[in-house]
Amino acid sequence: MMNIMRQARPNAKAAAKEASHERIVAVAARAIRKTGYDGTGVADIMKQAGLTHGAFYAHFASRDAMLAEAADRAGAESMAAAADAVAKAPPAQALAAMLRAYLSQAHIAHPEFGCPVAALGSEMPRQAPEVRRAATRRIKEMVDLVARQSPDWGQPGAHEQALVTVATMVGAVVLARAVDETGLSDAICQATLAHLVPAQG
Repeated sequence: MMNIMRQARPNAKAAAKEASHERIVAVAARAIRKTGYDGTGVADIMKQAGLTHGAFYAHFASRDAMLAEAADRAGAESMAAAADAVAKAPPAQALAAMLRAYLSQAHIAHPEFGCPVAALGSEMPRQAPEVRRAATRRIKEMVDLVARQSPDWGQPGAHEQALVTVATMVGAVVLARAVDETGLSDAICQATLAHLVPAQG
């Protein structure tokens, strides 16, 4: 019985640490999209996660290590939302469904829950290599997801068109968030959607 209890305590401690780690990453993934990499401080993240500042280094070797995990988590969440939109639509309408969700006013209004590339793209070149690597991996996944919706999937043209589509949709969201006129923001998204959907068949 004593041996079982001794084994259980380390397991419980490890599980608690893992849960805390996940909470920190989840908070940081939202924070970087809302306030940017430079606006994301360790003390604020730990406070929002309900942990002390001093506990940070039990979870990460550096702030950049936390940002890399946060970037990866933000990208994973964005990819999951895109894949969900694709999965719920008939195959011929999958890309259009994904684009409508991506170019929606809900996405424009809430960057903290959306695509990290649109929220952080201009900041990425100045980040540490591990942060950029995480972002690059998720961008490539997005391009691949878009390419797989093409009837020419597997051909070089599908990949090239997917690159154009992703660049266009991300750029549209950046512009739609940049302007201070709701009508113009809506027009940017609607024009982009009208251009991209017919081009994809």
